[in-house]
Amino acid sequence: MRIGIIGTGNMAEALGGRWAAAGHHVLFGGRSAERARALADRTGRRAGTIREAAAYGDATLLALPYDAVAGVLTALGAADGALRGRLLVDCTNAVGPGFRLTTGAGPGAARTIADLTGARVVKAFNHLPDSVWRLDPPAFADGPVAVPLCGDDAGALETVGTLVRDLGCVPLPVGGLDRAAYLEATTAFLIGLWHTGHDPRTLLPPFEAVTA
Repeated sequence: MRIGIIGTGNMAEALGGRWAAAGHHVLFGGRSAERARALADRTGRRAGTIREAAAYGDATLLALPYDAVAGVLTALGAADGALRGRLLVDCTNAVGPGFRLTTGAGPGAARTIADLTGARVVKAFNHLPDSVWRLDPPAFADGPVAVPLCGDDAGALETVGTLVRDLGCVPLPVGGLDRAAYLEATTAFLIGLWHTGHDPRTLLPPFEAVTA
């Protein structure tokens, strides 16, 4: 599969590097051409512009700080259809001070990106940090990591499900893009717990206890 990646940070390197190792053709495009080239050199793949990454292949991963997304997409010409109909994987987290969503009471990040671009957006990979995605595979005592997927396009969900499996993880479709806001809020809550030294697993009983 051919995957364009908009971004040159930790998530871009973790996911793009793992997909490259799995045999996918990856092109990195970032705001810094130098960083894009360095990342491509480290992963043995290609570097290009943000515009090239947006148009490359079968899917594009949006791996930017959320506060940079609107500016980058506007410069790309998203409102003029540069990403219309493209499969865009959104792994952003709009989390600000106090581990609160910066999207406030408005639409969530994924919905905002979909409305701005007209892309077939799938929310995925945002619920865990890059350190987990670098693992080969991301699996622990209870088995491989499940990756929640939110999207409205069946074909897009199927494609992203393949990318999930290629990491050694399990795709977990959890509903349409309207559900992405819940995933984003849950992630903000989890980040707050992790950063204050709490283990979220202590909040939950064994699965059998709630399904008996």
